[in-house]
Amino acid sequence: MVASQPIETLHLAEEPEITTEIPGPNSKELLDRQREIDSSAVAYPKAIPIAINEAKGATIRDADGNVFLDFFAGIGVLNVGHSNPYVLEAVHDQLDDVTHTIDFPTEARLELIEKLDSIAPGNLKGNNRVIFGGPTGSDAIEGSIKLAKYNTGGTGMISFRGAYHGTTAGAGSLTAGKKYKDDYAPLLPDVAYAPYPRNENEVEHALREVRELVEDPYGGLSNPAGIWVEPIQGEGGVIVPPEEFLPGLKEITEANDLLLVVDEIQAGMGRTGEWFAADHYGVTPDAITMAKGIGGMGLPLSAMLYHEKYDTWEAGGHVGTFRGNAPAMVGGMKAIEYIQQHDLLTHATEVGDYMRSRLREAATETPSLADVRGKGLFIGAEFRDSNGEPMQETVNDIQEYCYQHGVLVWTAGRHGTVLRLLPPLVVTERQAEVGLDIVIEAISRMG
Repeated sequence: MVASQPIETLHLAEEPEITTEIPGPNSKELLDRQREIDSSAVAYPKAIPIAINEAKGATIRDADGNVFLDFFAGIGVLNVGHSNPYVLEAVHDQLDDVTHTIDFPTEARLELIEKLDSIAPGNLKGNNRVIFGGPTGSDAIEGSIKLAKYNTGGTGMISFRGAYHGTTAGAGSLTAGKKYKDDYAPLLPDVAYAPYPRNENEVEHALREVRELVEDPYGGLSNPAGIWVEPIQGEGGVIVPPEEFLPGLKEITEANDLLLVVDEIQAGMGRTGEWFAADHYGVTPDAITMAKGIGGMGLPLSAMLYHEKYDTWEAGGHVGTFRGNAPAMVGGMKAIEYIQQHDLLTHATEVGDYMRSRLREAATETPSLADVRGKGLFIGAEFRDSNGEPMQETVNDIQEYCYQHGVLVWTAGRHGTVLRLLPPLVVTERQAEVGLDIVIEAISRMG
């Protein structure tokens, strides 16, 4: 087994290396080919026109040899970086043995379940079950809907404004973004959206709205089954709720025999400096949905960890052909080990604090940088003009400047006004410094 290498050795470079125009000729050729034969639903190359040739750690080399700092990590997937050798060798070994196992027992499957138990929050530790579904986060959410309905007999579901839980029929019903579902309605009935608080002044109102949906005979939601919530909203704009919010939701679900399902698909697996973002609030969910980082190195896998008292369904109660991806299970287990061996939870906290402090310093010189927020390496910077109006074009210009100068960043928020930074947890202090130099230069020029 490859030794668990320190994070400084994982990358192609510590700084961007741009040697051609961006995009370069080889990237342009591949992008043109993609436009000719790929789906019109392809989205990411339209904002960041890059053709990828190689990636290691927190760096990507394009088809022309240019090296970029990767500050969005496949949208929060690659927590231990691209091609982490410690994870990669174990995955290679598993591929030689068996890949597709449905839900037959394998060492890979059982070891990952045991590893997830070891990091489970509160009284879920030692008292949980894990179920794997299809390979995406949407699949995990679909499973959680079935779990809640099956155990409560309820049909109603509570989500939140600004929420993103996926785009399949059930998950899309919980997603608040109209652009993801307007053309595909109707989806599931009996879904209500409560406010998601951004500050202390909004918590009481938000919890009152939820309580009325659940307890008011004229609250409008028939027979609720559960509450689905992101501990930090990702697509909604990296919204960090006040401390009282998640505990307040837990009180409501306990008092009314509902499930509290916390969606950790983007925020979990160490991204916020805790294994799960709900850990910051001292809340133990009834069920946790996971995907993205759980596959270790970008391999597709999703799972739900839930309290064993809800393990009431019969064989086949939730199924999926690809719920036995053994290489992804090995990858997930080895990624957790790597995070533990290198104390990347502390590293994510410290580097994330540094990056937010740099952005807040920039805000003193750039009034349009209206807010900087997040936890760990889950970072959002929101831009608004002097009248409080969203500045989507400015954020797009900042993203473009960063791309042209070798840093890949993404956006978020209701109006696309949040610059979202999701670097791998293995990003080095030097990479964070150099990357923020470029991001802040972009903000200074464009903001």
